[in-house]
Amino acid sequence: MRTVETPDGERYLLLSTSDGTARLRNPKTGAERTIDADSVDTVTESPLSVAAGGVPEPVRRTMTAVHDERALGVLVTLVDDGPTAVVDLLSYSGLCESDFNGLFGELRAAGLVAEAEIAGERGYEATETAEKAVERLRPRDGDDGA
Repeated sequence: MRTVETPDGERYLLLSTSDGTARLRNPKTGAERTIDADSVDTVTESPLSVAAGGVPEPVRRTMTAVHDERALGVLVTLVDDGPTAVVDLLSYSGLCESDFNGLFGELRAAGLVAEAEIAGERGYEATETAEKAVERLRPRDGDDGA
């Protein structure tokens, strides 16, 4: 698999070539199509990076920053409940303070949470990026997510 670019500047994944044709996959939709092989140019961008680029940015950022269900649960809780005090987040998460600080350091670095003040106490809130990611990850009404 290689990355190619069409004359209109769009990047695709080159799946195969045969008899002067190229079979391409659109990384945004997963749809495949066949075009004239002479109409594409190979580019150096990693095909795996191009494939990942088909996933909306807030979801990509969340997937790379959230490493387990507990971390995802913390993020979803902040999206649902709004700004929450550190003492409450520590209680919900069951993490020791060191692990908690490590997790929130990663979430802050990824731009998914921000520090907040809640009733005079230190806390965290979900960013707009986290809210968009959780919205996209959740099933829509009538969809069981499977």
